[in-house]
Amino acid sequence: MRARYGVPLGITALGAAGVAYAAGFEARSFRLRRVSVPVLPRGANPLRVLQVSDIHMVGGQRKKQRWLRSLAGLRPDFVVNTGDNLSDPDGVPELLDALGPLMDFPGVYVFGSNDYYGPKLRNPARYLFEKLQGRHGLNGNPPAVGAVHNPWEGIRDAFDAAGWLDLTNARGRLKVEGLELAFTGLDDPHIKRDRYEKVAGGPEADADLSVGVVHAPYLRSLDAFTADGYPLVLAGHTHGGQLCVPFYGALVTNCDIDTDRAKGLSTHRAGGRTAHLHVSAGCGTNRYTPVRFACPPEATLLTLTPRD
Repeated sequence: MRARYGVPLGITALGAAGVAYAAGFEARSFRLRRVSVPVLPRGANPLRVLQVSDIHMVGGQRKKQRWLRSLAGLRPDFVVNTGDNLSDPDGVPELLDALGPLMDFPGVYVFGSNDYYGPKLRNPARYLFEKLQGRHGLNGNPPAVGAVHNPWEGIRDAFDAAGWLDLTNARGRLKVEGLELAFTGLDDPHIKRDRYEKVAGGPEADADLSVGVVHAPYLRSLDAFTADGYPLVLAGHTHGGQLCVPFYGALVTNCDIDTDRAKGLSTHRAGGRTAHLHVSAGCGTNRYTPVRFACPPEATLLTLTPRD
């Protein structure tokens, strides 16, 4: 009997231990990643940019809220929020309380699909099937039916009241530490709300730095920003793969970017030009799949330095 059932029972126990680790520990093991990006004019002083993404706030997530509040202690020069703040229609007050200290700093934001719509229970294996079929979000899939609408307007109003720039298919500017920073943002390509034609035209000639901001790093958006000459593009959405294979990495990205660039700093090439691309793995999960494996939740402190 031992020979017959020992292996299956061992596999079951190992699987249960993995789920317990992924849900009970790693999904709550918040990290800060630090990277440097050489994009500022020569002679400029470095700027520190805090990127937060994919918070997916659910009521009662006290540890996440405390961690987000603590990030204000980094004293960033400005904040970039790349969307998917909610995974609970009732989570807006706790989200704004957690982000309150960060809203004392200059900032910009775009929204993701989970800011607009509540999550649905899905089989996680569908992400693999959709990848194999070349389908992602509403890009190739039928339109969503019966989606729960989130109260995203309250988030927008609070961000706007704090002075953060709304980059929803829009441009905006900040002056930080004596530098003129120009931003161009898109609404979420994952649900086909991006309208690059409204913001096309490339970097602003009189700005010291122009940055592209988008929630989901779909290739059409990255290509447009890069071909237009933006030296830096910031995105989120992928969760870094969320459930990764140790020493291998992400299996899916939930968009059409390759898995090698599911998170972190890389480059993107289009139209004969090259841009720095940073994709945040985010600090949350869909409320129905509250697990992470080999991909801890994160925020990133990017230090922008002068170009070589």
